[in-house]
Amino acid sequence: MIASKRSSWPELPYREWRETCETLHLWTQVVGKVRLVLTPWLNHSWHVPLYVSARGLTTSPIYYEDRAFEIVFDFNRHVLDIVSSDGWESQLPLKPRSVAAFFEIVMAELGRAGIKVEIDEHPSEIPDAIPFSRDSVHAAYDRDFAHRFWQVLLQADRVLKQFRTGFIGKCSPVHFFWGSFDLAVTRFSGRRAPIHPGGVPGLSDAVVREAYSHEVSSAGFWPGGGGIEYPAFYSYAYPQPEGFSTSAVEPGSVFFSPELREFLLPYDAVRSASDPDAALLAFLQSTYEAAASNANWDRTALERPLGMPGVCPAESYE
Repeated sequence: MIASKRSSWPELPYREWRETCETLHLWTQVVGKVRLVLTPWLNHSWHVPLYVSARGLTTSPIYYEDRAFEIVFDFNRHVLDIVSSDGWESQLPLKPRSVAAFFEIVMAELGRAGIKVEIDEHPSEIPDAIPFSRDSVHAAYDRDFAHRFWQVLLQADRVLKQFRTGFIGKCSPVHFFWGSFDLAVTRFSGRRAPIHPGGVPGLSDAVVREAYSHEVSSAGFWPGGGGIEYPAFYSYAYPQPEGFSTSAVEPGSVFFSPELREFLLPYDAVRSASDPDAALLAFLQSTYEAAASNANWDRTALERPLGMPGVCPAESYE
């Protein structure tokens, strides 16, 4: 039976799965930092995120000497799958276990595979965080909520990728940042931005300033925490142009958070909409327009209609 549009956007009440969410956040940081250490730097830290897959979240191939390996959080089978291009494979059950235990077993399995890697044990973008090897506090894993979280990411990833097709300027992939634990896509005007003040917990100011070296309009999804106790879609601009926060945006449940300096659309407003895709696309488009119009981006040169499967735009590049 094919699921309805609404049922494919499951409930995800943050307060009910907060402990699992916090633990999973830290587990993804362990895996993400492995990719970080072994991958050449790419602008705006695009070499570090994870990606939504048909099974969960994946690193994509990571290269080690003449081999490649991949680490996948499989939220269907609830295993951490580590596979190597030479045929080596390990599956670790995703179950309640401390961050310290998760860190120890992941590093041990990589060692067994002949992959020698050392990572910074201090979590990124989390105030007063406990180093991985000493964290026995976070140890929750609820299979149902982990699966729901991935189902939400699948839907958000799909719509964000559709939204991405309407922009031909520089644009990030749709990717999952394990530091902030959010799925994001970022558009660029092409112009340099003022130097970012930095001050993000667990990140050097140099990393933050490189990430925001150019003007951006960024949007995405996070499951809650970090100032809000519910899942939400967000959209912000850096630098924030005058008039951005008071711009007319859609749908009606959107509001601007002065504390977070971004527009928020509660996830429940999307999942309960008669057409969740249309509601989310309206949010993404209208908040992007608020950023681009108020900052005087060259929208004619940067935009195009949303892409259609199998249809090449009838444009001339002569």
